[in-house]
Amino acid sequence: MITAENILMVGSGLIFVSILISKTGYRFGIPTLLLFLIVGMLFGSDGLGIQFNSAADAQFVGMIALSIILFSGGMETKVADIRPVLGPGILLSTLGVVATTVLTGLFIFFLADHFLVEHTGADAGLTLLISMLLAATMSSTDSASVFNLLRSQRMNLKYNLRPMLELESGSNDPMAYMLTIVLIQVISSGTELSVGLLLKDLFLQFLFGGVIGYAAGRFTVWIINKINLSNSSLYPILMLSIVFITFTLTDTIKGNGYLAVYIAGVVVGNAKLAYRKETTTFMNGLTWLFQIIIFLMLGLLVNPHEMLDVAGVALLVGVFMVLVARPVSVFLCLLPFRGINNRARLFVSWVGLRGAVPIIFATYPVIAEIPGSQVLFNIVFFITLLSLILQGMTISRVARWLKLDLPETDENKNFGVELPDEIDSDLRDITLAPEQLANGNRLADMNLPRGTLVMLVKRGEEFIIPNGQMELHVGDRLLLISENKEKQKTT
Repeated sequence: MITAENILMVGSGLIFVSILISKTGYRFGIPTLLLFLIVGMLFGSDGLGIQFNSAADAQFVGMIALSIILFSGGMETKVADIRPVLGPGILLSTLGVVATTVLTGLFIFFLADHFLVEHTGADAGLTLLISMLLAATMSSTDSASVFNLLRSQRMNLKYNLRPMLELESGSNDPMAYMLTIVLIQVISSGTELSVGLLLKDLFLQFLFGGVIGYAAGRFTVWIINKINLSNSSLYPILMLSIVFITFTLTDTIKGNGYLAVYIAGVVVGNAKLAYRKETTTFMNGLTWLFQIIIFLMLGLLVNPHEMLDVAGVALLVGVFMVLVARPVSVFLCLLPFRGINNRARLFVSWVGLRGAVPIIFATYPVIAEIPGSQVLFNIVFFITLLSLILQGMTISRVARWLKLDLPETDENKNFGVELPDEIDSDLRDITLAPEQLANGNRLADMNLPRGTLVMLVKRGEEFIIPNGQMELHVGDRLLLISENKEKQKTT
């Protein structure tokens, strides 16, 4: 018997098992989100028998999850980092998505006549428009997968590749979403695809999404800094409510809600914000929770035995996307930017990860009852698994092979100490070298700039609160606080 208690018990158990398995998988370089997806499949209809077959529910939860993931990703995107790569990032998220859709759609249409029906017997009715629809659902890189992999592995890359990849993955979902919705409307109505109408809809989606997203971000910063709540725990909840209002309001007036919440996150993340630490901690935890939920739920939604019927064509399409469609679209978009060499372009091509977003977009044809939509869903799911396994497990190795990796940043920067944004001061840590102790080894002998104090000294695993007579050693790490950022100097 299905009860609320049973649902709570099963859901909590799935999350618990997924987190335990992810700890082991991380050691072997297996993407955490892939493990969540596999756990869902193991517990689903072809595994332990948990029945979940509502594409509408999956789409609703996916909408909530993507809103949170994109907003949180936007908050961690620094404008100073993305400014140098704004041009290539925008081209990849717009022209790149269109190029991937067209190339993959034509390839699928070719396979429909020469492979699918003849060799698998799975007649999905893959006309040219339906082939393009299938390609559109898979045309964007997945923000959850890209953010998760780059940040969980603390991957640093040359040529500003990391911010460019995060910008692309955070901003290309709107284009894929728009292409998916327009193609569904054309197929359902039986009308011809109008390029002019498509361009008009895209312009309005991006215009409303951009304007409302920016306005929502500025409003969020203003109200959080001015409202003065008695309980600091309410600030992140207030922010979350604005995220959902932003998405639904934008979607209601036919703008792109996913773009709006991402831009709002970028605005909030780059402004002075009261209670930033509490808000960031809350959003990071919520992002992880919904990443787990969405991948588990999508794993439960699929029937793995049905993927066997389309495994051949899905494998061909997946390999084509990885080795042809994605590289061609990337090289085409990055052609005007001579500062990005071919090794960097190859790496960007390889980080064309598919994840939750394509699967969620694949539920739209199912709900719209497009002919053969279940077959389309199974193909998208198979390709997502292929992408997470083939690309997700090899990103670090490919970066090293192409000599694009940089040393990892210190995970415990500034000893984990953070100051509120409203305090006009700056924290930084330095490691003492012999030349810095040339005038004496006491703290009082240090030639620190005016307005700069040493808060803590870390020696090995020991933390010491210093005074002027403390003797310093080479290799000591000092946490410095400056009166303001203008007075920051290198000691």
